[in-house]
Amino acid sequence: MVSALMWGAIAGSANLLGALIVLIMSLPQRLIAYIMALGTGALIGAVSFELLGEATELGGLGDIALGFLGGAAIFTAFDVFISRKGGKHRKRSSRKDEVSSSAEGGSGLAIFVGTIMDAIPETAMIGLGIAQGGGVGVALIVAIFISNLPEGISSTTGMKKDGYTTRRVIFMWTFVLAASAASSLFGYSLLDQTSESMQAVISSFAAGAIIAMVASTMMPEAHEKGGPIVGMITAIGVFITMVLG
Repeated sequence: MVSALMWGAIAGSANLLGALIVLIMSLPQRLIAYIMALGTGALIGAVSFELLGEATELGGLGDIALGFLGGAAIFTAFDVFISRKGGKHRKRSSRKDEVSSSAEGGSGLAIFVGTIMDAIPETAMIGLGIAQGGGVGVALIVAIFISNLPEGISSTTGMKKDGYTTRRVIFMWTFVLAASAASSLFGYSLLDQTSESMQAVISSFAAGAIIAMVASTMMPEAHEKGGPIVGMITAIGVFITMVLG
């Protein structure tokens, strides 16, 4: 239980680390895009080699289809809602110029909620993997950490442009860290009590949600700011996850 809590917190701490980096120094947009592309590839690799790989061992095609497509659909529905409230550019550092005036008032809260929405399916799988006796999924933790780092960097840059105080920014990312730890603990404590078939559905659900997240938020930002080279960097991220796995 302590292990699940600790590794969930470590994976979720990347957002806070990214925020601290931005508060100390200014990073080039292109560098942020490269880190985001690496995180995108790492998450795609983690989904393929860790989550879906585990699901195929626990359940059948029907379980995987239900979980994977359901996760993608539900994340997309929430993403549409969060986007309309001002959280569309939660992973972007240039958000101030892109958010309409009607959404600006609630954009900070939308970024906050959207970030937690991104973190929950990722870190829940850390706890589930530990509970299943498979130990700590190094590839998954590294993938989550790499992907969360540019999110903290980009979102904090946007918050600074919106006038958020340093104390408020740090508080928000600390809460995300706590939510990540709690999500991992939830995966450890509750999800392991279900049948193997249900575990396959849950693992696939997280995989579908993560794929929908990287496709709608991380990929567009990385290519827009980094150019065609991000394709190669994304491939490197997938390869790193395969090696770690």
